[in-house]
Amino acid sequence: MWGEHRYSVRTTWTGDRGTGTSGYRDYDRAVTVSIDGKPDLLASSDKPFRGDASRWNPEDMLLAALSECHLLAYLHACVGVGVVVVGYEDEASGLMVEDGRGGGAFHEVVLRPTVTVADASMTDAATAAHAQANEWCFIANSVNFPVRHEPTIRVAPASP
Repeated sequence: MWGEHRYSVRTTWTGDRGTGTSGYRDYDRAVTVSIDGKPDLLASSDKPFRGDASRWNPEDMLLAALSECHLLAYLHACVGVGVVVVGYEDEASGLMVEDGRGGGAFHEVVLRPTVTVADASMTDAATAAHAQANEWCFIANSVNFPVRHEPTIRVAPASP
């Protein structure tokens, strides 16, 4: 299926403490991210930027988007090569570096998926499927920094 796909989101600042942005320390970084028909996501800036550490921040969401996109593309790639995945968990991390002028950028993201396959004969193809998933991941193809993969492939225990 080829074509254009448009997405929309509503982001609402909810952090006015009564004086708006009268000073850098005078407002909360609370945000609600909404999409019709989906639960709201409570967000903020990262804690070092005066945010609420209990809420999602943009950096968390970027890392989550990369991890989930790879997972979904990977599962599709595995179907195509006959790999039966029975478990998948990723411990992703990213490095963002401030530039000293108030901005910064991600320098890399590392995805560390632990994939469990149904049979030992599938381990090589399961490892190779990460390259295909990286090519198919819309989010990874949209960023200007490397997204590396350090997968671990496990075999599910045999059923008694």
